[in-house]
Amino acid sequence: MIRIIRYEGQPVESLLSRASAPTRDVSDTVAAILADVRARGDAAVLDYCEKFDGARPAALLVTQAEIDAAFDRVAPELLATMRLAADNIRRFHTLQKRTGFVDAKEDGVVLGQRILPLASVGLYVPGGTARYPSSVLMDAIPAQIAGVQNIVMTTPPDADGNVPDVILAAAAIAGVSQIVKLGGAQAIAALAYGTQSVPKVDKIVGPGNVYVATAKQLCYAQGIIDMDMVAGPSEILVIADAASNPAHVAADLLSQAEHDRLSAAWLVTPSEAFAVQVRAELERQLPCLAREAIARESIDSNGRAIVVPDLQTAAMVSNAIAPEHLEICTDDPFALLPLIQSAGSVFLGRYCPEPLGDYLAGPNHTLPTSGTARYSSPLGVDDFVKRSSFIYYTQEALVKIGQDVRRFAEHEGLTAHANAIAIRMEGSNE
Repeated sequence: MIRIIRYEGQPVESLLSRASAPTRDVSDTVAAILADVRARGDAAVLDYCEKFDGARPAALLVTQAEIDAAFDRVAPELLATMRLAADNIRRFHTLQKRTGFVDAKEDGVVLGQRILPLASVGLYVPGGTARYPSSVLMDAIPAQIAGVQNIVMTTPPDADGNVPDVILAAAAIAGVSQIVKLGGAQAIAALAYGTQSVPKVDKIVGPGNVYVATAKQLCYAQGIIDMDMVAGPSEILVIADAASNPAHVAADLLSQAEHDRLSAAWLVTPSEAFAVQVRAELERQLPCLAREAIARESIDSNGRAIVVPDLQTAAMVSNAIAPEHLEICTDDPFALLPLIQSAGSVFLGRYCPEPLGDYLAGPNHTLPTSGTARYSSPLGVDDFVKRSSFIYYTQEALVKIGQDVRRFAEHEGLTAHANAIAIRMEGSNE
């Protein structure tokens, strides 16, 4: 049963039981896998695929014929839904795309910035019970909009050595044709180093278990690849007033609690009576869930209903928590929005439940967790580009500021820096 707590100015973190991602140290095991894949390539990853996934595919790469056949086997209604989601994701992320700029001054100086797509990106799609075609769309479409030319998706095969039809269909809708039947740390190694079949990439995105996360971190630490965030357990915080429907709010809290026993669901409300109503609704709805045991443990261990004096305090408490998902279920949610400074994605109004963002609305559902929304952002187009600046000076422009540059360099004891300026100023009047 969810705990109801009255906020009286105590540190907000003391009110929570916020789980973190599993911290089991598997670095040695993962490092050995990375080294083996780097040395033996395809042979190593096939050995690990057989060992961990129980399948040894005849070929690591999915053929276009396999993609087409899988696409044909998926229900037309689901294909239509995925196309609608893809359209919305594409529309939203297209608005994120930035162009560079040029600052041309009148004194012979031209400055600028270029926005360049990454050359290649790897998308990791988890296996097991976490086969989410929505994540294929959320990862691939922003990379395409950014202009990435080489997108490689990797996902564990099933016991028959195949990738589930719905994952291949989502990849087809997203326009991804390079798909590798491979999961785990060995998949990260293949993407990071390249093998005889798997192209090397510059960045890897997508969630995974502790082995996948550790492999990404080790490769990143070696300077081999860039990576996205390390995802923790899913979270939802709902700010709701007494006029909200307790059944709706309870359902929204459970929509995240069912993800994982470590997931967290928080209600922040000015009404203790409403918190009691939501608690009763949670108990009524839990037995109806297919994943009741998981959601039950999440609510009992990590769920909290925090009673605050007013909605302004609710916003302050939310900012201190910095949730992955934030719902504002009030009469005027837009009035509260300016007070929100730290949240992965914000859902406004009484008819905007969190699953809209998971699947169809358009904003990305790969969001910062574990309080990292204080300083990080959802996955987006910016994650698939790099910035490069450029500078142009005429001789006259260089001479004009040459003494200032030399002064800085000499102060720092870098005489070669100073000389690179001085040698160009010889013979000038400066």
